[in-house]
Amino acid sequence: MTSTTKAPPLYPKSHILAASGVAALLSLALLVFPTREVEAKRTYINLELDNGSEYAEQQTQPSPDESGSLANSESPFPSTTASEDPAEAELTAAPEEDQITADPLHHLIQVENGDTLSTVFAKVGLGATSLHEALNSSKEAKQLTRLKVGQVLEFNLNADGQLESLHSKLSDLESITLAKADKGFTFKREVIKPETLTSYTHGVIKSSLFLSAKRAGLSHGLTMDLANVFGYDIDFAMDIREGDEFELIYEKKVVNGKQVGTGNILSARFTNRGKTYTAVRYTNKQGNSSYYSANGESMRKAFIRTPVDFARISSRFSNGRRHPILNKIRAHKGVDYAAPRGTPIKAAGDGRISLAGRHGGYGNAVIIQHGQRYRTLYAHMQGFAKGIRTGGNVKQGQIIGYIGTTGLSTGPHLHYEFQVNGVHVDPLSQKLPMADPIASSEKARFMQLSKPLMAQMDQERSTMLALNNPR
Repeated sequence: MTSTTKAPPLYPKSHILAASGVAALLSLALLVFPTREVEAKRTYINLELDNGSEYAEQQTQPSPDESGSLANSESPFPSTTASEDPAEAELTAAPEEDQITADPLHHLIQVENGDTLSTVFAKVGLGATSLHEALNSSKEAKQLTRLKVGQVLEFNLNADGQLESLHSKLSDLESITLAKADKGFTFKREVIKPETLTSYTHGVIKSSLFLSAKRAGLSHGLTMDLANVFGYDIDFAMDIREGDEFELIYEKKVVNGKQVGTGNILSARFTNRGKTYTAVRYTNKQGNSSYYSANGESMRKAFIRTPVDFARISSRFSNGRRHPILNKIRAHKGVDYAAPRGTPIKAAGDGRISLAGRHGGYGNAVIIQHGQRYRTLYAHMQGFAKGIRTGGNVKQGQIIGYIGTTGLSTGPHLHYEFQVNGVHVDPLSQKLPMADPIASSEKARFMQLSKPLMAQMDQERSTMLALNNPR
């Protein structure tokens, strides 16, 4: 029997064209899109680059987190967290040598996310015995466990592969060294004292104080200091206007010609809605520092104008407001400041806490008695700051709690009340009592400081205007 070979089936021309198109698209996809392995490697590289940019930004905007949970950890192997010190930003730059150098006795290790001191020791071939010997050599040596991402540790080993010394630069100003001694290890901390110079800057507000201050080269911390200096006269939640101006002379910390930090504001001027306020920092003969106007009047008053920095006023003092939850006309005997949950709340003045706890529709609240005449109330808090309790004392500007929504509240905000002799008054319109001016015995000494600083700001401003408006 003769077998016959069947001819392949004939497909419509449209099907053949469609199949060819699919094949072409698959080929293009393989060329354009990388494999999973390549994609994983690329993602890793991008994460590294992102970390570097994040730390570079922190050089001018340090984080406000002050919990210090890592520094206070009792575990000898805490996980690393990102550095929050602007002076440590450069630690994120990769070391010039590889993680493990060509010299088997000398290693430079850059701390990565998730590293502990145990894993770093393992990278250079040191085991748990060496780690415990180093950490138990002194109480100070346990500081080595407080690793930060990007930190570089320099290991030197002896011929037997055992630890000879460990060195790490914590910042431009501080480094630590652990070195082998006859008995265990010796710990040494080196701190460089920076040179203090003065610097001048000027800014015009276009949208917000923070953005304008950043454009003028001020750090987050200095901007907060500037707001605190003028916080008794200017309500930064509602008074700031486009075109307002500020200028200041402040301390700059320098090491080998490089700025590593800032110090105090020495003098400042702030023009708000056409009115100019001046401030000069003065330390009296008892060593107490405060700010005064150029002629010696105290910038500090018995109460600060707003207890929340840069919040938005969502409801004003009123005798006939419709309550948003109860839906009936009810006097609103305070001012509401809307701000993100967790925003710090400050005590408006020195005083004694008469209540720190639940208070009906106020939710979590703090009531502070300021002498005989004045009382302030802070309501709807998320929680209280450490040490805030009924019967305790607080200082003006001290953090007493955090913005929340407890009690009868529709959203995160602070409800703030101000009483004078038991009567509720509008804290926005209330004339604040003044603090004492410069003592007469120190007035001449103060003016010797104030006049040159004011003259220096005038000269700097004239020079700046001349450079910006050449003829």
